[in-house]
Amino acid sequence: MRELHYLCTIMQMSIDQTKWYDRIWAAFIFFTRLPFWRLHEPPKECYKTVVEHWPLTGWLTGGAMGVIIYFGSLVLPMTVTVLLAIAVRLLITGALHEDGLADFFDGFGGGGNDRQRILDIMKDSRIGTYGVLGLVFYELLLAATIISIPAYCAAFMVLAADTFSKMVTSQLILMMPYARREEEAKAKTVYRRFSAWAGVSLAIQGLPAMLFFIWMMGLDWQVMIFIPAIVFYGLYLLIWRKLHGYTGDCCGAVCLLVELTVYLVVSAINYMNPL
Repeated sequence: MRELHYLCTIMQMSIDQTKWYDRIWAAFIFFTRLPFWRLHEPPKECYKTVVEHWPLTGWLTGGAMGVIIYFGSLVLPMTVTVLLAIAVRLLITGALHEDGLADFFDGFGGGGNDRQRILDIMKDSRIGTYGVLGLVFYELLLAATIISIPAYCAAFMVLAADTFSKMVTSQLILMMPYARREEEAKAKTVYRRFSAWAGVSLAIQGLPAMLFFIWMMGLDWQVMIFIPAIVFYGLYLLIWRKLHGYTGDCCGAVCLLVELTVYLVVSAINYMNPL
């Protein structure tokens, strides 16, 4: 354990010595499938900090969806426009988070209360019944909720929800340890716990779009902030009870489910009092 602690200290020092723009490059390379690595390849240590810049990638994916929804709706039916926007996001991210969501449903659906079985199922590259059903219902709800919102509102909503959900989900790595401790000891591939300054940076990255959306649409900020936060906390309790730690799949799944909660809340508001 002393040797492991020493190695962790060395790794922490090497991360702190990396440039801030290297860590941002690492986040875009890690969370998207766009060839950013052709422009610049950051040091490997930077990939431990990608969660600290996760909401920045939401400005790319959410922004791309918003642009497609707004301008696409001028020449195409809203249903077609939203499906194209979702497809573009899947292409940008390589369905990284959707893969985590499928593994999450498979593991928590089929693993019962057996921690190791849940982890083994989530690590299996094959998708099971729970994963298929979970993805189908998720994508249907995603498309239906966005379609139910006026295009100009939906364009800003997807950007706000994308960045906000990534900011909220990043707290998982502070609230619990990495679940696969044996892999942590061998590979050192887990995200590092970020500092208070990094937490402030996450808020700067993830809150502005949501606050602007709330102000622009005249929405109740308590509803828009606290309902997704409550869903996040419920998912945290579930993950803690089952695994006593997070995995990458858990982070991806929680991110998408928190984002979907924002869409459901806005859709409900629009249904009761059209925006």
